[in-house]
This record gives sequence, structure tokens and C-alpha cells, in this order.
Amino acid sequence: MIVRFLRVSALTVLLIVPILSVSHAASRDVDLVRTSASPAVQQRLQARYAALAAELAQRCPMSNPGDQQAFDRCRQALFGASVLRSSLSPIILWGRARGAALTETPLTQFAPDVYAGLYAPLFMFAGTATVTFDEDEQLYKAVLPVGFRNRLPPGQFPYPFWHDKTKWSSYQATVALQFFIDPDSDLIKVAQFVPGAPSPTVLAEAMEAAASFDGHWLWTDGNGRTQPQVTLFDGLYRADNPHVAEIESRYRALALEMREAECDSCHVPGNPQKLKRLVLLQTPAHAAGEIRRILESVRNGDMPQDDTGIEKPLPPAVKQRLLARAEAFEAILTAARDWENRHAAE
Repeated sequence: MIVRFLRVSALTVLLIVPILSVSHAASRDVDLVRTSASPAVQQRLQARYAALAAELAQRCPMSNPGDQQAFDRCRQALFGASVLRSSLSPIILWGRARGAALTETPLTQFAPDVYAGLYAPLFMFAGTATVTFDEDEQLYKAVLPVGFRNRLPPGQFPYPFWHDKTKWSSYQATVALQFFIDPDSDLIKVAQFVPGAPSPTVLAEAMEAAASFDGHWLWTDGNGRTQPQVTLFDGLYRADNPHVAEIESRYRALALEMREAECDSCHVPGNPQKLKRLVLLQTPAHAAGEIRRILESVRNGDMPQDDTGIEKPLPPAVKQRLLARAEAFEAILTAARDWENRHAAE
């Protein structure tokens, strides 16, 4: 079964998001504190991550990879007060395991909410974890066997993974997730999906899907809904949350100001500049995870940058409008989260 694609309407033009060129103030390498092997530490981490694997198997068990209800239950559970959410560092790096050193591996930076709500739920968990000491990285690593939900509708993925046939086939052939752990906090700093050998069918489907990708990271479906719908916090916040509907409109306003400020760059999932540490802002959910660091960088004049990577000051009026839209977007996100917290017990 191949992922089905929806026709893009003219409204998509309003939703193609120009991405700010993110400086080191916003895109930062996670500090991986190397350590030495210790049986006591390994035993402690084994117990913790075995418990995490058990929770993941309970909330996100192996099932039909196209089961929408199972996916929704998994998303809601992991986005809330889950063991996974409490095991993530404030900044987490995510990407494909390539058999290279972490410092040489392209990885994408996420806030915990983004990883827990959009990426981790794409996997189904077997319920076991094995913690070992990685001699090459001098870090502890937890490996959890998984399956990938490759039969979901296109709008359930954070962006079209099938834009790249290698990435799409690797996701579909994933056999495990591996977490690299901070030995001081026991928190996950790097998460990677580990692909096995994709079948000829997977490779053929990946090639056909990649050929169908139209270059749009956001699109409008036949019912006029913005897709991917998961990036609008669809199903993560309560249906009666009065602030959720305004998140998309404030994000659109922010996206238009980013375009007006000439903040276009290559920080999109295709990563045309082949950055080793990529920040994504092309959807409301991705931008939500980075908005505070982006605001700090714009206020400090660290971004945007020109083609040579040198900071390019914005005209004062443009900068003021951009900050105003970004602050309004951050404010509605805060209001939505606060409302959820107040009504969590209901």
C-alpha cells in the first residue's frame, strides 16, 4: 500500500512557510558529556529504560500500522505526563542512525513537546530495552525494538517523509530506536531510528512516493483543512480548549512576517545546505518548539543571516513587526498550554 497524496489548492500559497536562517543562538549542538563505563550506572539506566519501554508498549503497542485510533491514543499519552516526556532533555536531537559518530551525523533539533507529540508516536513498541555502554561514543545507549506506522494518512506525519526515497524507506524499515543518555541526568539527549534492510516492496513504494512529492511541506486537503493536521496540535489538546483555533491564524501571520523580513533560508526538512544541526519552523508545531530561542536570536540581532552566514540586521520596522507576530504566537501557545493544565483533572 502506497501513501496517498491529496490535491493541493491555491490556498497552499499562503501556507508555504519561509524559514528564518537560524544562527547558532537558536541552533545549538547538544552537549554530550562523555563518561566511563560503570556497572552501577548501567544497572540504574537499565531499570529506568526498561520501565520506559514497558510504558511505551502499553500505550503504543505493536498493532496494525494504519490503525488511526491506536496512533491517536499513543500521541495523547506520550504528549501528556508520560515517562517518555519526563525522560527527554530540554533540547533533543533526532535523526537516522548512519553508523557514523554523532558529531558527524546530521540531526534535527526538537523541543520535548515536538518529539513526544509528533515523532515518537509514529513507532509501535515491543516493550523491551537493552542498555549498553557505547565504547565509540563513550555514552550509555538504550535500544528499544519498534515497528513504524507506515500506513497512516499523509496528514499524520509531521512532514512528508517521502520527499526523499532513502529517508522514507529507512523509516519504513526501522527495527529499533536508540537513545543516547546524559549520564548526569539520565535524560535522553539524542534519539535515532535504526533501519534494517528494506524489502524490495518498501523500496519500490518509497521511490514512487518520492516521485509524487510536489515540494510543499504544508498543503490544503480537499476539505479545506491544513495538512499535516498533526502539526496543528490536532488531537493533542482538548476539543473544548478555546485557544487552539487561534494557533493556526497567528502562525500564518508570523509566517507572512517572516517572508516580509526576507528570512527565507534552507531550514526545511529537505536540508539543502546539508546542515548537521537543523532547526525546523515550517509548521505551527515545529515553530512552537523553537519560538523562545528564535525570539531571543532576533532581539539580539543574531538572525537572520546572509548567504555567507553573517548576521544581517533587519530594518527596525520589519524587526518590530516580526517580533510582535512571534510574541503573539508564543502568547497563544502559552494560553493553550495553561488552559490544558488548569483542566487536566476534569
